Amino acid sequence: MADETMVGQHEAGGRSMYLIGGRRVRVSDLLDAGLVQADTKLRFERNRIGVTYNATVTEKGRIRLEPGGEEFRSPSRAAMVAAGMRAVDGWRAWQVVDQERLLDAVRQELLDRTISRAAAAANQQTEDTERQRIHARLRRARMRADERDPERVSVRDLLALWGAKDRGDQVSQIEADLANHGLLTSPSFRAVTLDTVVSLTTPPDETEEAATVGPSEMDDLAVAEDDEEGGDLNVRLTVGNLSPLLGVESVGPNSPLEEAITKMLLNDFSQLAILSGPRNLRGAVTWRSIAQSIHQKPDASVADAIDPHVEVVPYDRDLFEVLPTLQQRDFVFVLDESKAIKGIVTTADVAQRYGELATPFFQLGELEETLRWILSRSFDAETIRPFCNRQIESFDQLTIGDYLRVLENKDAWGRLGWPLDRSAFVARLETIRVIRNKVMHFHPDPVPEDAVDTLRRFNRLLHQYRDPA
Repeated sequence: MADETMVGQHEAGGRSMYLIGGRRVRVSDLLDAGLVQADTKLRFERNRIGVTYNATVTEKGRIRLEPGGEEFRSPSRAAMVAAGMRAVDGWRAWQVVDQERLLDAVRQELLDRTISRAAAAANQQTEDTERQRIHARLRRARMRADERDPERVSVRDLLALWGAKDRGDQVSQIEADLANHGLLTSPSFRAVTLDTVVSLTTPPDETEEAATVGPSEMDDLAVAEDDEEGGDLNVRLTVGNLSPLLGVESVGPNSPLEEAITKMLLNDFSQLAILSGPRNLRGAVTWRSIAQSIHQKPDASVADAIDPHVEVVPYDRDLFEVLPTLQQRDFVFVLDESKAIKGIVTTADVAQRYGELATPFFQLGELEETLRWILSRSFDAETIRPFCNRQIESFDQLTIGDYLRVLENKDAWGRLGWPLDRSAFVARLETIRVIRNKVMHFHPDPVPEDAVDTLRRFNRLLHQYRDPA
């Protein structure tokens, strides 16, 4: 009966119920679909230490720990509190006792069943076809991850599976789709560049680091609900967003100094890593350390020019935390998810990225100020107020949407006296309104250069025709 209800919702709503509307699956969804029942027993076995934890599914689809009676909507949160662990994937931890399978397997059955129903439904929508394609691709990726042969794909190509070009509005849905298939990316696709290659893998098994927390930390674990509503809030700019983690140019500690100098000149580098292995950083050689070593010893080698005082940071470190170090040291080496030295970020990289982020803001600011000045010279506030659909006391209150409504009006446009086509001008302004909305979402990917060029060209045009006739 529950399955028939889901199909009815699909047909009535005119869209697929696959992935429950783009959010993460909950235990309550399994309950509604009849895949688990109220009072179903769950078991979490930690075979390595010989401990078992028990729980029950409640009528509201929550997980009640036994003994104790604490209830959680999230399988992960329930498992973390039961075992006193810092992190655990509850979907792959809790086993449905009477079915002898993991909650994760039940979740996969829900997804398979729902997408199959959607595929068989009459008047199938384009959205359903796209969902089926995504489901099939992620299902294959999960099979490869389970076989310890994870699929590797660039972040750019991963986003393209959802039709996205950057990590904007669709990030939460992408994370939900991955999580529903028991997948994550390593490294995190949020914290690296668009061209970084990531693996589609399952969460790591229990480790000593994640295994236990002290009694004083238990309250913190139990306070917040799990991230099933879309993941942790993550709008940071990370070190990895500036480094593709493709490796670093290096020399060995026993290399001749000429080798280091040649590599630096060929690549226009100001420093090189000194590595004895991917995880054994001995330091760095820089133009300053080279000059100092040669000054002290004319036949100096790399060993004489090593600067051991270097900073190493993980790829997912917040960039703002690293800025003081960059200001002092000019560069930091970057660790990938396996703790290998795979990147470098310099002050020049930071300057370039902040220029990429700041340029569209300045262009938009100039554009809005110019439009405001143009309208204030051609109209008074009383004249434009009817176009804005709200009370406007001054031109400083106008938005791009207001400019659009004013300029769409044939009579208002005529008062400007511009020898330009109104419809083409307004269409471009609408494009700019969309660009502005994307810019204001503050995600870590730079605004595409063609969008910045669009802003620049529009500003140049405004400067030519900003004086009223």
